[in-house]
Amino acid sequence: MKLPSRIVDISVTLDNETVLDPPSMRPRIEYRTNRENAWMLLEGFPGLRQEDLPNGEGWAFELVNFTTHNGTHMDAPIHYQSKTIDGGHMMSIDEIPLDWCFRPGVKLDFRHFEDGYVVQPADIEDELKRIGHALQPLDIVLVNTRAGGLIGSDEYLTAGCGIGRAATLYLTERGVRVTGIDGWGWDAPFAHIRKRWEQTGDASIIWEGHYAGRETPYCHMEKLANLEQLPASGFTVACFPHKIRQGSAGWVRAVALFD
Repeated sequence: MKLPSRIVDISVTLDNETVLDPPSMRPRIEYRTNRENAWMLLEGFPGLRQEDLPNGEGWAFELVNFTTHNGTHMDAPIHYQSKTIDGGHMMSIDEIPLDWCFRPGVKLDFRHFEDGYVVQPADIEDELKRIGHALQPLDIVLVNTRAGGLIGSDEYLTAGCGIGRAATLYLTERGVRVTGIDGWGWDAPFAHIRKRWEQTGDASIIWEGHYAGRETPYCHMEKLANLEQLPASGFTVACFPHKIRQGSAGWVRAVALFD
């Protein structure tokens, strides 16, 4: 296997400062320093003194309080619904086939769409035609939106377009099983959908891209980063999720590899 000459990190950094979620959903990381933890070594070796340790230090570690949907992560089908539309099994994150997660990638550049726009199949067809790519089964489709340039800002949570039900099914009907987006979610931001729902009362527009997974189960990654650094195609995506038993999602260190 030939190693790539470039590896681009398309994951966000998890910290206490970067705005990636509403306040009630943000992670909390408590850092325990080497010096603070020296007592653990002393406790395990009676008679050992702190000054006996290099620089008087032990090991550092972090206590982290967060959800499986913080940071760059992959949603499993069970996140969308407990059963498929015909009552079938919805996979949890530990059941996702690993060969879905290391595949050729294609990037759809939708940065020009306004915030809250819901992408339709024709938009995908137009972009694929523009970049000269024919979708193949198991291609990993990454969606670059305006939100990607606003990571960490207060605008991030309401920025960018989202992928509607019809557009999601357009992808899954062609054998796509993993997708990703640099916005907060796969669907258009809730702030915009809420306004439309208040005007129309149409509940089918709520979370429609996620709910499309009831019809053809698939996974999508959310909160990707640096998609503007990728070519339209000709790269490979590696995005193996953390193995959490019966988990609705798993954290991913997603990368793109190419020459």
